[in-house]
Amino acid sequence: MASFVDQVTLHLVAGHGGNGCVSVKREKFKPLAGPDGGNGGDGGNIVLFSDPQVTTLLNFHRSPHRKSQHGQPGQGDHKAGTAGAEMLLSVPVGTLVRDQAGEVLIDMDAPGMRLVVGPGGQGGLGNAALSSTKRKAPGFALLGTPGFEGDIFLELKTVADVALVGYPSAGKSSLIAAMSAAKPKIADYPFTTLHPNLGVVESGDVRYTIADVPGLIEGASEGKGLGLEFLRHVERCTALLHVLDCATLEPGRDPISDLDVILGELAAYPVPEGQKPLLEREQLVALNKVDVSDGSDLADLVKAELEERGYRVFEVSAVTHAGLRELSFALAAIVVADREARNSEPIKERIVLRPRAVNAKDFVVKVEGGTYGNVYRVVGDKPERWVAQTDFANEEAVGYLADRLARLGVEDDLFKSGAVPGSTVIIGAGGGVVFDWEPTLSSAAELVAAPRGTDPRLDDNERATNRSRRKNYLERMDAKAAARAELQSEREAGVWVDDEGFAVEKDDESENRD
Repeated sequence: MASFVDQVTLHLVAGHGGNGCVSVKREKFKPLAGPDGGNGGDGGNIVLFSDPQVTTLLNFHRSPHRKSQHGQPGQGDHKAGTAGAEMLLSVPVGTLVRDQAGEVLIDMDAPGMRLVVGPGGQGGLGNAALSSTKRKAPGFALLGTPGFEGDIFLELKTVADVALVGYPSAGKSSLIAAMSAAKPKIADYPFTTLHPNLGVVESGDVRYTIADVPGLIEGASEGKGLGLEFLRHVERCTALLHVLDCATLEPGRDPISDLDVILGELAAYPVPEGQKPLLEREQLVALNKVDVSDGSDLADLVKAELEERGYRVFEVSAVTHAGLRELSFALAAIVVADREARNSEPIKERIVLRPRAVNAKDFVVKVEGGTYGNVYRVVGDKPERWVAQTDFANEEAVGYLADRLARLGVEDDLFKSGAVPGSTVIIGAGGGVVFDWEPTLSSAAELVAAPRGTDPRLDDNERATNRSRRKNYLERMDAKAAARAELQSEREAGVWVDDEGFAVEKDDESENRD
């Protein structure tokens, strides 16, 4: 079972916002006392926190799925929903955080840093908050928006002052166990160390940390052995201590050739931009296993050559603790000098969060080609959030959304982009929400359909007086009376009109009928 993890993928689901409430206050003698629906609670955020007490990502390896609490919906009588609790995830100092695209979000290289990696959803407004002088009693409320759902990648780069590097079975684990209180696994076979071990060393009044990096072999910078997986733990170290085995039994190996191989792999490993290359850092050499007679003789032979290369060389033994005190104080001096140099450097520039520009647009209209014509896509935080908050089963809520989009200027930009009534409009990325766009009527002028240069609203339209209405009424009554008198006279005279419109006498018509 794994005991050390330095890379992990977290699957996050932040809490969704609670829905707003639609409610109308009812009291005795006041059946409709006004809207009193409360707002929904916000969803809980997911926050990363760099904790110096945490040394591994093992906890996230075992349970990579994390979910924060949802916000509760609002209730009547102006009761707001409870906000979801924040989820705090403690990570080791030195954790690199990347998003789904692989972009670095933050390097948590200092204790106490916080980063919201999963923002919770926003709670919806109740109808009490949506009421206004023009909208006395809204019959709708806004829905809560969903929280963040996605993956983030965590990569641990150990923060230590000194890194022990060397071939497998060179005695690095025994050395760190002898110099500190660390208890790494020690055995007489290669690649005993499968993950970095940290130890704290006290030399006088100086305290510093050392890291035991798994053994390196030729080709480690290209992925051979375990080197590529753990060379990143050397990036943040101030000094390198080359641990050379003076009692190896493998043919063709000696401390000088081992050192050359390790230096070649360190030189081939690319460090992040802005960091000092590995070979430009302080380097010391520890000739280990001098408690063995052959090891002591070999150390005496190679020490002079190593000193000619410019290295400070220490003959040590993890078994008898010979030379460890001198080595510990030499490393402490390097660490103190580096800390003083860092303190004299200018303070790292703070990240300044500036407000958005006043004239910055809240959305963008993109024209995309489709099978049946152009498709107009509206992308922006505000319109996408407003669509997510809308209950499309409520016509009043849909109308409220249309008013908000019109005030934001979405319709004006659609006109400029060439959209016409009936065009397909999508709000949001991907599938989004699809509409058959019908422009909002902002004035009665849009209903006027008259020839160019004319306006029927400007024509004279005088109101009829009582005298003129009485005159028209009397004229219609006189015309009706004259028509009735004419029909009566024809009936009395016995004159009828046949199918072809000719006048005939009543007797002739009777004979024809017989």
